[in-house]
Amino acid sequence: MKAMILAAGKGTRVRPITHTIPKPMIPILQKPVMEFLLELLREHGFTEIMVNVSHLAEEIENYFRDGQRFGVEIAYSFEGRIEDGELIGDAVGSAGGLKKIQSFQPFFDDTFVVLCGDALIDLDLSEAVRRHKAKGAMASLITKRVPRDQVSSYGVVVTDDDGRVRSFQEKPSVDEAASDMINTGIYIFEPEVLNYVPEGVPFDIGSDLFPRLVADGAPFYALPMEFEWVDIGKVPDYWQAIRSVLQGDVRQVQIPGKEVRPGIYAGLNVAANWDKINVEGPIYVGGMSRIEDGATIIGPAMIGPSCHICEGATIDNSIIFDYSRIGP
Repeated sequence: MKAMILAAGKGTRVRPITHTIPKPMIPILQKPVMEFLLELLREHGFTEIMVNVSHLAEEIENYFRDGQRFGVEIAYSFEGRIEDGELIGDAVGSAGGLKKIQSFQPFFDDTFVVLCGDALIDLDLSEAVRRHKAKGAMASLITKRVPRDQVSSYGVVVTDDDGRVRSFQEKPSVDEAASDMINTGIYIFEPEVLNYVPEGVPFDIGSDLFPRLVADGAPFYALPMEFEWVDIGKVPDYWQAIRSVLQGDVRQVQIPGKEVRPGIYAGLNVAANWDKINVEGPIYVGGMSRIEDGATIIGPAMIGPSCHICEGATIDNSIIFDYSRIGP
């Protein structure tokens, strides 16, 4: 089966991280978030995967390559141009990216799944596809219920009693929200949906394609499902994702390294005398990092590989990327 991972965005809300790292490559304890998506897709039989890329495209392509070592096949659709040997990104929107691939050579020839490349999810994709087909849908989006006081952070989906999508509210206030079901950025489409996407112009799934489907009365449904979903839309979301992993709340992410003390995980050859370090887990320290005696580390905290934490330094509820030195 075929799938698409959306990976062309600039990740403006996660700056400054995304100045040098594209969103799908943001590390969750040293593993890019997109790698978890590939594992999920493979688990449910989606092995032919298209990825649209633009901003820092080479970072994604150089890591995942043809997908062979992940048990899948991957091809990339670059959105932009080449000037003097340099890749210049110019994304065409999430729906525009789908259309670009289909216009190049028809790829989507049966039911396919589209995932945003910046979320940790633990969803039964096989069951979602079954529900999509049972509805006779051309397009389905997976929704999730959130606490009422959080609706203003998301796109809210309004449906009729049969689950047919009637309207959307983009980040409404708590008082104005007509629903507590939100769009998770996980979509299931039939190839015919691409007939609604114009060619050669930027076109977004959420803001352009979906309103067009609703206006046309197309068979477009919301599929509410209970599942684990950690969105990395903003920097605080990324921090919350790391906290959740370190606290053992995310099933599909195992903390790497060895547990050298309760709640203290270390990669290979970490130079640290834990008896002389003030430490309070949960923390993860990447391989070949040095932590001097007298340093203080209070979790949840992640320290990347090849870091140097000096005597007298305090790491308190922090994420430290690789090759960082924190002075006394």
